[in-house]
Amino acid sequence: MYAKPKTETMKEDVSNISLLDMPKLIHGGNYIKEGNDSAKSTCLIFSPKEEDSVGALGRYLQLFSEHEVNLLHIESRSSLRHTEVYEFMVECAPGGNLGAVVDTLREQCSYFSIISRNHKDNMGTVPWFPQRIRDLDKFANQILSCGEELDSDHPGFTDPVYRQRRKYFADLAANYKHGQPIPRVEYTKEEVGTWGVVFRNLTKLYPKYACKEHNYVFPLLIENCGYREDNIPQLDDISTFLKDCTGFSLRPVAGLLSSRDFLAGLAFRVFHCTQYIRHRSKPLYTPEPDICHEVLGHVPLFADPSFAQFCQVVGLASLGAPDEYIEKLSTCFWFTVEYGICQQNGELKAYGAGLLSSFGELEYCLSGKAELRPFEPAKTSLQKYPITEYQPVYFVAEDFEDAKQKMIKFAESIPRKFGARYDPYTQSIHIIDSKHQIEDLIHNVNQEVQILMDALKKLKQ
Repeated sequence: MYAKPKTETMKEDVSNISLLDMPKLIHGGNYIKEGNDSAKSTCLIFSPKEEDSVGALGRYLQLFSEHEVNLLHIESRSSLRHTEVYEFMVECAPGGNLGAVVDTLREQCSYFSIISRNHKDNMGTVPWFPQRIRDLDKFANQILSCGEELDSDHPGFTDPVYRQRRKYFADLAANYKHGQPIPRVEYTKEEVGTWGVVFRNLTKLYPKYACKEHNYVFPLLIENCGYREDNIPQLDDISTFLKDCTGFSLRPVAGLLSSRDFLAGLAFRVFHCTQYIRHRSKPLYTPEPDICHEVLGHVPLFADPSFAQFCQVVGLASLGAPDEYIEKLSTCFWFTVEYGICQQNGELKAYGAGLLSSFGELEYCLSGKAELRPFEPAKTSLQKYPITEYQPVYFVAEDFEDAKQKMIKFAESIPRKFGARYDPYTQSIHIIDSKHQIEDLIHNVNQEVQILMDALKKLKQ
């Protein structure tokens, strides 16, 4: 859980540095361990391997005891992933060597997930968040659902070949680290066939229903990234294309991340993306995000500068935000990036990936039958929504710039005693919590303005 310090001296010097102090004192390397757990507990969910199921709970309780981790709550239930195995949920109190417990459970269990990781700074409780892009490695495998394990109502639950294939994709994501090329996949004939059905049906609808930004980028993806009816594009090719356009990149993930972790990735212009594809029995339906949803729905808009900046605004606002605001931000994300509609030339167009990857809902949302409301983050963030059926209400933005400005204004209401700024040169988050830092930033901005003024004078000559 903790990165080892480079030297013993460094360990002594920085062991009491708060989370918010770290960027000001250490600008290079990843040798500082995270702060102590806060008063908030950490919940773990895990399942023993089938052959180890008898007496497993007793052995795991001994593990917590050995590392002096006190448990506030213990719960067991039949696993939704394996019918003959139980899974356990434990709530861990602050203190003890929780990192050692996590490492052991991850190695020994067939399923493991962390629900929360909170850390404390000198001003109170601040949930941990990544400050360098490689910090995304710390939570990228802590998925909440899906991955290689499927619920009993999943179309591929009883298909052993499909389940084995999902395990293959999960292993690719689990072994990926920042800086590596995204593994290239040789998709099967059946997988390409499923992709072809989705591709063929959706591309017929895009000219009429998709926003102009999506329709502008899509031919570029065909030209540069291998988007074709008979070919599933590779994430590495797409990621390279996006970096050239907006600095966004893709990172493979095995399943669904928590809202906090997923949004944190957007602060670095990183989109966690699945590589597996839906089951062939239902090519126009998927109970979870798959590669069709990701690369047909999300990817084209990440190549648009205004949309990319909007997504990063949401991501930066999430860093260190209280849980209730994470829920509000994720709801705003749901009704924009996933199910957003915008006005363009007097017409309504879809820009949300959930719409642009759904043959039926893309037509429905613009049919005149759905309820439409203006996008206002303070109100939108309170709207409840279903995840397995058409949305009862959609929110309409004037354009991406309008949505971005409203999200910036909304982010000001998040109770944080610091600001967060992304540095694209070092791919790190700078915490702004002092007058001196603000003065330095103003100086840098003035230099940029001077460059622009100089260019303007030359144009007038």
